[in-house]
Amino acid sequence: MKSKATLKQIAKELGVSVSTVSKALNGSPEISEPTKKRVQEYAKLKNYKPNVIGLNLKNRRTKTIGVIIPNILNSFFAKVFSGIEKVADEKGYKVITCITNESLNKEVNALDMLSNGTIDGFILSVAEESQKMQKFDHFTTIINEGTPIVMFDRIVEEVNCDKVIVDDFESAVNATEHLIKTGCKKIALLSSIDNLSVGKYRAQGFYKAMKDQGLKVENALVILTNNNEEFNSKIGGFFIKNKPDGVFALDEHASVTAMKLGILNGYKIPQDLSIIGFADGVWSRRMTPSLSTVSQHGPEIGEVAAKLLIDKLENKEENFAFSTTIINTELRQRDSTRKLF
Repeated sequence: MKSKATLKQIAKELGVSVSTVSKALNGSPEISEPTKKRVQEYAKLKNYKPNVIGLNLKNRRTKTIGVIIPNILNSFFAKVFSGIEKVADEKGYKVITCITNESLNKEVNALDMLSNGTIDGFILSVAEESQKMQKFDHFTTIINEGTPIVMFDRIVEEVNCDKVIVDDFESAVNATEHLIKTGCKKIALLSSIDNLSVGKYRAQGFYKAMKDQGLKVENALVILTNNNEEFNSKIGGFFIKNKPDGVFALDEHASVTAMKLGILNGYKIPQDLSIIGFADGVWSRRMTPSLSTVSQHGPEIGEVAAKLLIDKLENKEENFAFSTTIINTELRQRDSTRKLF
């Protein structure tokens, strides 16, 4: 007995997109007659049978959403998930969650595993490895097969889907300006997420604010790394050698490490050293002194993403318009920054 081909296999063999194969098999006028004939003949040769679940997706809802997140230990993703689950529960949807652990391969496998009729649509944040390698075909394939995706936080500009983000650039500008307004002039930029899109936007915001305020960025005060280990290897002796009076840290690890090392090296916080981090987990409130942070409003991001997806799933008409929703951040001033008078 011949094995059945899939849309993906036919597309790969013929060197066309999954969308082209699907339209050709359905006789779409968008596809030229020679291409239609070629695809249809090849599909017949390969014993292709249409995926009934896929074809009847609009009528055979599973009422289940697939959520794919890069890192379960990051409190931000946990907060986003709480927002997704809240809305899903209100709307009568179940949630299946997969963790990629920042792996491209795990991200691809999670999409493949759940897109066979198990779920109606995806909410996801892109894995670190996918961003680093610029591999995004797995997203467009899923979308072309008729399964909607809503991306949040770490997004891919070139993939056409709904997106929910915070304005990382403007948030970084505002945080840096706050440090400057409180009297900081020698401000360090610390990051262990420089390979992520959000890390790059935050760094750009820092440079913009410093330039606009007429302050020079000292190269020795900038540590941009791609992971915690690399960051740890470069931060040793930093505060003794460079003596910054302010720190803007772009992620949780850089924030916490800067605070600990600053205190260890005899800095009084915030009198000698003011620190703003980017995140708002429980640790930032419980540290001594407590850490001023840019709060991303994770639960709100999750709620908006879930509403966007469910609205699209329950819309009777095909809707190919996509939106990018920007959630406002909030600078939460605690004890690690001087007060503005």
